[in-house]
Amino acid sequence: MKPFTFKQFEIYQSKNVFRVGTDGVLLGALANIDNKSKVLEVGTGTGLISLMLAQRNPKAEFLGLDINEEAVHLTKCNFEKSKFNSRLKNILHDFKNFETEEKFDLIVSNPPYFEESGSEKDKIARQTVELNFQQLISKSSKLLSEKGIFSVIIPAEVGSDFIEIAKENQLFLTRRINIKGIENSKVKRLILEFSLIENQLEESEFIIEKSPRQYSDQYLELTKEFHVFKEVRN
Repeated sequence: MKPFTFKQFEIYQSKNVFRVGTDGVLLGALANIDNKSKVLEVGTGTGLISLMLAQRNPKAEFLGLDINEEAVHLTKCNFEKSKFNSRLKNILHDFKNFETEEKFDLIVSNPPYFEESGSEKDKIARQTVELNFQQLISKSSKLLSEKGIFSVIIPAEVGSDFIEIAKENQLFLTRRINIKGIENSKVKRLILEFSLIENQLEESEFIIEKSPRQYSDQYLELTKEFHVFKEVRN
């Protein structure tokens, strides 16, 4: 399969691992990486999000976890081929059983959320079978540094449940980005960021397309340091 080329790195892909998509690009471009030193990505897939964050923050060090052996192999390949490779590491590990004394300034994830379906790829990468929201949130809350941020992108319809579970785990919502696929449509995705410290909520709206198959100026501006061409499609 042909690699997906960004300005500063390439993403080698596989039919058995979820490929480069808009959700990952948005989280990689919007997650709060400022002044972060230690970053953990839960469910790396191809390593896209960590690579984007590494480009945005030249000092941060990254650890990626995935339960899918092929995803770990792809991420390792993509990390090693990038110019950020000295700051990127990934391992095959089930996040539910991940134990470390280290605390992270940013934990980022494009987590599983679809109901159970047929394919093995879907089962591992996009279902709550292997890692549900409660497990993801509870574990993340224990691994955050004092001023750390937990950042996710999820479907809008599960946002209330996710926020409630986070609250039960002493995580406060500090940032919410309401993402619309196209102008004048319903919110389809949420980027949510949580902290152990309660702060005033920062809320904004993001529109991906101004018309069908035409990226918005907002999206083009956000991704101009990543996409090779303005109208690259995911």
